[in-house]
Amino acid sequence: MATRFRSIFSVLGALVMLSGALLCGEAQAVPTFNRQTGQNCVACHAGGQFPELTPYGRMFKLTGYTLGARTIPISAMAVATYSDVSNTSKSDDPKADFQKNRKPIFATGSLFLAGKITDNLGAFTQITYDPYASQNSEGHFRGHSNVDNVDIRYVDRFISEQQDLILGVSANNNPSVSDPWNTAAAWMQYVPVPSPTSSRFIDGSAPYTGYGAGGNIAGLTAYAYLNRSIYAEIGGYGTSKGVMSFMSAGTHAADTTQLRGINPYWRLALNHEWGPHALMVGTSGMVADAYDDPLDTSSASTVHRFRDLGFDAQYQYLLDPHSVTAQFAYMRNHTRYSAAQAGADAAFYQPGGSVLLAPGNASDTNRTLRAKLTYVYQAKYGGSVGAFRLTGSRNTANQSAGYDVGGVLTRTDGVGSNLSGNPGTEGWTLEAFWTPMQYMRLGAQYTAYGRFNGATHNYDGFGRNARDNNTLFLYTWVAY
Repeated sequence: MATRFRSIFSVLGALVMLSGALLCGEAQAVPTFNRQTGQNCVACHAGGQFPELTPYGRMFKLTGYTLGARTIPISAMAVATYSDVSNTSKSDDPKADFQKNRKPIFATGSLFLAGKITDNLGAFTQITYDPYASQNSEGHFRGHSNVDNVDIRYVDRFISEQQDLILGVSANNNPSVSDPWNTAAAWMQYVPVPSPTSSRFIDGSAPYTGYGAGGNIAGLTAYAYLNRSIYAEIGGYGTSKGVMSFMSAGTHAADTTQLRGINPYWRLALNHEWGPHALMVGTSGMVADAYDDPLDTSSASTVHRFRDLGFDAQYQYLLDPHSVTAQFAYMRNHTRYSAAQAGADAAFYQPGGSVLLAPGNASDTNRTLRAKLTYVYQAKYGGSVGAFRLTGSRNTANQSAGYDVGGVLTRTDGVGSNLSGNPGTEGWTLEAFWTPMQYMRLGAQYTAYGRFNGATHNYDGFGRNARDNNTLFLYTWVAY
């Protein structure tokens, strides 16, 4: 145990040194929005913990990132991480299943072009570099950049003695990225997830609420915010092509989502602020038709439909030196498979290898729940406890482990394989973090699983248990 703690402290030292190199010149380098408004990070972010927004931060976003004066619209961030999976012994290929395990890495970096363009027009755009985006046959990683989050807004505000009304339009590439609350699907998972497979079980990779259409699509939404009490947003999303193709720039065609037509998205939230308190309850949803194969959109028989309905709530208490945030998010995702996929033959056989398992379902329904409580003291020291739970339909089409035609047990997704076709996964995450300076955060997360891929024990048929996936995750996050 002592040896492991010494190893962890050595890694923390390495991460701090790496982040120091990334942050050289930090005293003169200030995030774009900080320069624009002249405000400290605590004004916009709860306890200074980016990207979680305060009431002021939400108003800054809803008014189109236009508060303050125009300034140099460039910022950057970088993340260094370390992942340690509890049990790496039950693997056919540890080099593939646990890439970079117990090794500090530069995980990701982003460039932001963001801020005020005119009094009514502003933008938030993010371009991300992943040094582990792909791997060649010799095991060498290759980096790649792509457009990440895009939110371009035109806004006007109408204020009188009786009302305060904000009306805006957002062109964006990810349903709910325009949302000002961190319970939104696009924002509740905030620590960037490294690509190496040693990070496949960290909190950011555990179940989160999300829309079936995914990101890197193109959408236009209109919203209204009345008296800082009622928020409503409605819009539609389609494939990012033509003049909107920049919304998915850098994403390989095979990894994009190809939507049919315009797909509706909606959001409604009720907000109440009193003294240091703020409470929001809301709902959102989306219906999307997507092609099975993004490289083949020639037939309507290959279109499947997502129907997503979510409910969320957030409470904040912000009074220096304390910051408390409680979050809850629930989403029901229903997928109706295309005619080409519904009822397809299973990939595996019953024990003995002579009879195929039952064919795949025509539709599936999954339900995801997330809850989290965070406390920050003096905008420096903080921690959180979170819980997650995913339940859903059992489907043989989702199996990645089972018997082949010869009756031999096999798996196709390494230690992440699913023997039952049941997505059921649940667990919790503890986090502690320290912000030694305004633009740098050091964090430690421990994610523990009580259930994984539908089982507590032997979920892959090769003896791997849910607790074997418990993971310690350390990160250093800098922004300037």
